[in-house]
Amino acid sequence: MKKIILTGDRPTGRLHLGHFVGSLRRRVELQDSGEYDRIYIMIADAQALTDNADNPEKVRQNIVEVALDYLSVGLDPAKSTLFIQSQVPELCEFAFYYMNLVTVQRLQRNPTVKTEIQLRGFSENAVEGDTQQKQGIPVGFFTYPISQASDITAFKATTVPAGEDQEPMVEQTREIVHKFNATYGETLVLPEILLPDNAACLRLPGTDGKAKMSKSLGNCIYLSDTADEVKKKVMGMYTDPDHLRVEDPGKVEGNTVFTYLDAFCRPEHFLQYLPEYASLDELKAHYRRGGLGDVKVKKLLIAILNEVLDPIRERRKYFEGRIHEVYDILRRGSEEARRTAAGTLDEVRTAMKINYFSDAALIEEQAKAYAPKSNALDKPTAEPNSLELCRGEKRCMKMNA
Repeated sequence: MKKIILTGDRPTGRLHLGHFVGSLRRRVELQDSGEYDRIYIMIADAQALTDNADNPEKVRQNIVEVALDYLSVGLDPAKSTLFIQSQVPELCEFAFYYMNLVTVQRLQRNPTVKTEIQLRGFSENAVEGDTQQKQGIPVGFFTYPISQASDITAFKATTVPAGEDQEPMVEQTREIVHKFNATYGETLVLPEILLPDNAACLRLPGTDGKAKMSKSLGNCIYLSDTADEVKKKVMGMYTDPDHLRVEDPGKVEGNTVFTYLDAFCRPEHFLQYLPEYASLDELKAHYRRGGLGDVKVKKLLIAILNEVLDPIRERRKYFEGRIHEVYDILRRGSEEARRTAAGTLDEVRTAMKINYFSDAALIEEQAKAYAPKSNALDKPTAEPNSLELCRGEKRCMKMNA
């Protein structure tokens, strides 16, 4: 079996460090590893519209933002297929069929769906005039896991690199694959999730210490942020609220600055930026016993983050001057993705026995079944010849006379 990756992001804004440590960095590593036969990376605009249907321009404008972030982190269109979800209409047909394999109750139990519904303020019980909650849950948003199953299975993905918050989604895809194959025969490929190998990257918190970095919460450090913007955001980052003076003992656990250091810091960074410490463990030990201020730790993080982001900024600047080329990359990738999805859809239609016009055996079988039956005892009535017709006409004329 070929090893195939499918992953992607919603174009609702620029991508941030949470995306980088959760998936983008790993995507580039996997792309360059040579271990995978195909890599599909999707800009999920159709999924973004499930909760932005009233603001399509937001999604439209962010297509290029996400594409620029992809290219700037090192995703290579020669190695990975970058495409736009809505430009592969076959994905909608997959979802239409999969809806028959999933119950409403199962969707309601999906923890990711429940979390996202709460995060976006959807509520079945929102009262009129409530500006904090949106009235009702859009069906498209509710069936989000089915849409993701369509994306994954259309490309026969064996591997889905994602954060831990996406595990319930991938598990629901696996359930759909099992149900489809059990009902219609072995057709779809069972995917596996590939989680970040660094525990700190499973879910990078926001700069405010909230559990998740989110554009809507305004607690992000974006990949396109300038060095000054990064400095400002890190200096305002949440730390230990009880670490009021330098000499006070501090807590590392739950301290956002140290969580970021866990995700980005490497041993060589200390030799370069903080040579008085041999390792991150030594720095943590000093912070715990007191005598180490937050500013010093934050300056280390600022230096490390800007080292990571500098080459990304350079590549982004290059592609910002070549927007026509960026759209051409997306167009070619979408065409390639559509060809692949159409091939899988043909297999799905065949398995479901709805491939009416391409099933020549079915047509021939039914043609024979409905062909007129002949009976040997029945003698065909011979048509009268012209002489008999003439004689008949003369008899009629005599009778009328």
